[in-house]
Amino acid sequence: MKPVEMIEYVRRYFELMTASNIDGIIDMFESDGFVLSPFLGRMQAPDFFHKLDDVSNASKLTVFDVLIGENGNTAAAHFEYDWTLASGEQFVFQGVDYFKFGQSGKFASMSIFYDTHPVREEVGDKYENS
Repeated sequence: MKPVEMIEYVRRYFELMTASNIDGIIDMFESDGFVLSPFLGRMQAPDFFHKLDDVSNASKLTVFDVLIGENGNTAAAHFEYDWTLASGEQFVFQGVDYFKFGQSGKFASMSIFYDTHPVREEVGDKYENS
């Protein structure tokens, strides 16, 4: 996959997140693709995104940069997440998602990085009952 195609693919992921298109997001991952989350640890991509959908009402993600890794099979995106929970609570924070691409060109994994302290302090563990 060419760098410009990787950038477009990553940006498409964020568009689908904003649209809450969970099936579309899951389809962007390899069948054994996984997510590493500060809140939830390692989860298979479908499980992670269904759980996220269960606790969310709306999401708006603004991508600032997409950077391609040196070996040509990774990308990192710096973004702002405007997240509205199912409870109506709203949080805005910045983070970085780090994507590894598989042989098929889909995501093999995604690692999420952000300062969890302010979010956990306000949100608590909203996933515990999901």
